[in-house]
Amino acid sequence: MAIAAIAALVAGACTHGRGVVLTPDQQRAILLDPSSSFWATQAPRAFDARVETSKGAFVLEIERDWAPRGVDRFYNLARAGFFDDSRFHRVVPRFIAQFGIPAAPAVGAVWQNRAFPDDSVTHSNVRGTIAFAMTGPNTRTTQLYISLVDNTRLDVQGFSPIGRVVDGMAVVDSLYSGYGENSGGGMRAGKQAPLFSGGSAYLDREYPKLDRLIRITIIDRR
Repeated sequence: MAIAAIAALVAGACTHGRGVVLTPDQQRAILLDPSSSFWATQAPRAFDARVETSKGAFVLEIERDWAPRGVDRFYNLARAGFFDDSRFHRVVPRFIAQFGIPAAPAVGAVWQNRAFPDDSVTHSNVRGTIAFAMTGPNTRTTQLYISLVDNTRLDVQGFSPIGRVVDGMAVVDSLYSGYGENSGGGMRAGKQAPLFSGGSAYLDREYPKLDRLIRITIIDRR
């Protein structure tokens, strides 16, 4: 099946909450083709995202009017399986739990620097909110963080939440944090090259206690 046809099928089905299973080859083709029309799909006004991890599952409530560009990017990445089998590579106690570097280095190479424009900050970075990480204006790509505490100081820096955890925050709190900044560092620290070049295999070898993000399932509320 052609990539455009796959994208159209998945876009229509996912938007209405009806799951379509892609073969691994179809999924990989979409992930390696950021120019596909698949990626231009607008997210629903509001939806939930169930995040399965090695510690259990939690649910995100995503609101497009909070940060439209960020929500569209998250929605499309999630339904394409971008986050599947990735790691929570940066978990800092009393700060954040971060993810969004893909398991496969080939996919990481495509998306590492594929930034999209900023959104205005309409909601504060309180405990349980999720937002895209960044290094400055218009540098958001694929990495997101969940605030483990109230991080309202991030508001003035331009970090715009796209939603919040509404169920399973205890799971987020339990993600392994023993490596702190060492396993993933922040985007601003400039130390993530091995994570992108090695993917989950590198992280499993060097930081075997990191928790897995198994998959994210979009749940349309309509």
